[in-house]
Amino acid sequence: MEWLEAGTENCPVQRTLDLVGEKWTLLILRDAVNGVRRFDDFRRHIGLSEAVLSDRLRKLTAAGVLTTVAYREPGSRSRNEYRLTRKGWDLWPVLVALRQWGDTYAPDPAGPVLDMRHAECGAPVRVVVECAEEHAALTPREVSARPGPGARRRA
Repeated sequence: MEWLEAGTENCPVQRTLDLVGEKWTLLILRDAVNGVRRFDDFRRHIGLSEAVLSDRLRKLTAAGVLTTVAYREPGSRSRNEYRLTRKGWDLWPVLVALRQWGDTYAPDPAGPVLDMRHAECGAPVRVVVECAEEHAALTPREVSARPGPGARRRA
């Protein structure tokens, strides 16, 4: 079966985009990766409405990408912080790849907003694709892609 013969209704890219493929969701994840945890901080930093933020946080929490942890400031009511779960942290390479692409193809003339470097040696961080045998930095020409066992024929 060739790719164009395969149905895409069970595609993992499509399922992932259904959950995190919206601009505000990715910006919430970007901020969460960079240590933002509180509702008001997300709202203030990203600049979106309370209703949209509440909706996206609810969806990410329901999907297990974020978890809530109660906290209470002295003299205030109990509120929730939003923390990335393992599932949420597994989206980190996706965010780094988006940053890398943006710095290359949609750069800010003033320079990158975030300078990511390896803490140990100081070299810039980049995303690469490698095989399970750790043959690093594969190009698309070095990868064989074909419909997998979950592929179904298009109707």
